[in-house]
Amino acid sequence: MFVRPGTIFTKNFNQTIVKLSKSMTMDTNSHYKKGSEQPTAPNDNKLRLYSMRFCPYAHRTHLVLNVKNIPHHVFNVDMSEKPEWFLNNINPSGKVPAIQLVNEKSDPILFESLAICEYLDEKFPEIKLYPTDPLEKAQTKLWIDRFGSIGGAFYRLVFEKNNEEVNGKLLSDLIAGLKAYEEELLKRGTKYFGGDRPNIFDYGIWPWFERFGVLNAVVGDKFKIDDSTFPSLAKWTAAMVTDAAVQKHYAPNEIHTKFSLERPGGIPNYNILVGQS
Repeated sequence: MFVRPGTIFTKNFNQTIVKLSKSMTMDTNSHYKKGSEQPTAPNDNKLRLYSMRFCPYAHRTHLVLNVKNIPHHVFNVDMSEKPEWFLNNINPSGKVPAIQLVNEKSDPILFESLAICEYLDEKFPEIKLYPTDPLEKAQTKLWIDRFGSIGGAFYRLVFEKNNEEVNGKLLSDLIAGLKAYEEELLKRGTKYFGGDRPNIFDYGIWPWFERFGVLNAVVGDKFKIDDSTFPSLAKWTAAMVTDAAVQKHYAPNEIHTKFSLERPGGIPNYNILVGQS
């Protein structure tokens, strides 16, 4: 079941999407699966990111790499049929993102999106994303971590087949969680959580906002981000989608919806974007 994409967002956001759609780029690499050979990369000193195109945590890493213009290779991994080489040689836990730091001695590998993002920010400091003040940095990390409960409610709504009562509770929790971010942005009085330009606060939570449109097909008009519900977040969302780093890894709502709704019913189509540009 599909509904008109984008109805969950403010009118200005949808108009912005139409204007930008031709300029946005998408990662269309195929996903390596069980039985595949481990890919090789040229000895060019570029970082090697192991990702999955629809993982919001890997999405964070893509955003940081994009905003800092850090050269890197991307190897997408099928999370339903993980390659043996990925489990044996890259990350035994089987999670993405993982990044191989060929710029460091012995080519170490880092896991966990926020650990990777913080390393990249310190290693490539030309465009700083984390606050330099220790307290502000700690508070920013807490805000990003706090968003995990919102992301959890979102994915339970999308992937679990719950009754109306359970979904109602999950939706209430999600909306209550977002209100705190609406109030925080309003209190700051800035265009972005990071001030006059996005920082790790913005990029750290953006992946879920890009996916919130999927809820159209789950709860209909019971959830929306517009001037009547979350006016500050509505303006923030419209601004974020114009960001160059966001555009480089953007997927439209109809793609996120198709992938998300097909996933619980069988083998996910990780390669839904292959062949598109």
